[in-house]
Amino acid sequence: MSPFRQWVRGGLTVASAVVLAAAVTLGTTGTAHASATGSSPIGTFDHDVRGVGVRVPVGCFLTHTIKGSGRRVTSEFAGVDCAGLAATFTRFCNWRIDFSYADTDNRSYRTSRGSTHPECKGDPLRRARPQTLPAYGKACAKFFVNGKLRAVQCHYITR
Repeated sequence: MSPFRQWVRGGLTVASAVVLAAAVTLGTTGTAHASATGSSPIGTFDHDVRGVGVRVPVGCFLTHTIKGSGRRVTSEFAGVDCAGLAATFTRFCNWRIDFSYADTDNRSYRTSRGSTHPECKGDPLRRARPQTLPAYGKACAKFFVNGKLRAVQCHYITR
């Protein structure tokens, strides 16, 4: 057998072993676990902080993470992350984060309204309790400042 054919045959043997090991490791049995993280930009807006007008610059994002399996949510949280100058100077006052859930027909069936926080923070964060959702569909985080919706970030939860 030529050296080239031996090299190809050896390469195929190694590749087959890697594929077999991956199949055994990943398998097709057991519980499927899923997680997702996504960010949506928060557009520039002006708001009032104790009588002073404040502009929120470009560079802030609502980030939403959800973990679980199927309709079972083991961890969910959302927060605001800012970069660049926005990270240095941006503070959100009278903020809240809500979690909302809708079925596959986009009918909302649950909203977990967060507390409104009067203190000013540069990095608002909220966690949701673990839960089992009654239906597949989507889970969204909604960020409000002074009662106005400023950003939404959603994840689809499917079979």
